[in-house]
Amino acid sequence: MKSFEFVQNLLTTLVIPMLAIVVGIAATPGVWIFLEFHPLVAEQEYWIEILGTGILLGFGVMIWGVTLVLLSGVLGGLTGPRVGEGRYPLRSFVTIQWAFSMLFHRIALFFLPKLVPSFIGTLYYRLSGAKIGKGCQLNTQNVNDCKSVIIGNNVVLGGACTINAHLVEKGELVMAPVVIGDGALIGAKSTVQPGCKIGEGAVIATMAVLPKWTVVPAGEVWGGIPAKCIRRADGSKPE
Repeated sequence: MKSFEFVQNLLTTLVIPMLAIVVGIAATPGVWIFLEFHPLVAEQEYWIEILGTGILLGFGVMIWGVTLVLLSGVLGGLTGPRVGEGRYPLRSFVTIQWAFSMLFHRIALFFLPKLVPSFIGTLYYRLSGAKIGKGCQLNTQNVNDCKSVIIGNNVVLGGACTINAHLVEKGELVMAPVVIGDGALIGAKSTVQPGCKIGEGAVIATMAVLPKWTVVPAGEVWGGIPAKCIRRADGSKPE
């Protein structure tokens, strides 16, 4: 991509005021609630006014946080690239799209860790483009590249696990969808790299690292760095 540095620097200059506007828009409902209801406590006794003001500020902050997360999800879903498996030059429009969507994810991280697992966190990931089945418990703020992530029904993502559908390798942005089958469990602080396919009912152990393009058969337990099968679906251990 010609003039990549110019485009990158221009977008960096524009992104700061743009993100300030996004944060400000998200704060609007909370500010409205504070201004609307504060007069009700302003004329009360001193300590009642202080208590009421604190509670209103608390409500305002929490509403701002939820709004910011959901708005970031919408914007990330609109800007993020929906691409199949492939390698793309770092100096490319795909990389710019990817970087923009990750910026919105970073903005969401102001509050997202406080909202997982919950229907709000799951809704954020859906708005960002992830395909998520029913009955899932997503206890992580680290599902990246949502448009390339498919999660089946009744999946559990353990605390602070990381799902990546991208990596940077040899000057290229490598993208490959991650597919997690029904009933799978991804352990806390584990990492799943791009292109991985995890079968139904499979378990990725705590702090395991699943290398790129790994296929985990249904019902198996994998663990370690790099992750390997430690128990087959029939309960036996590999030799």
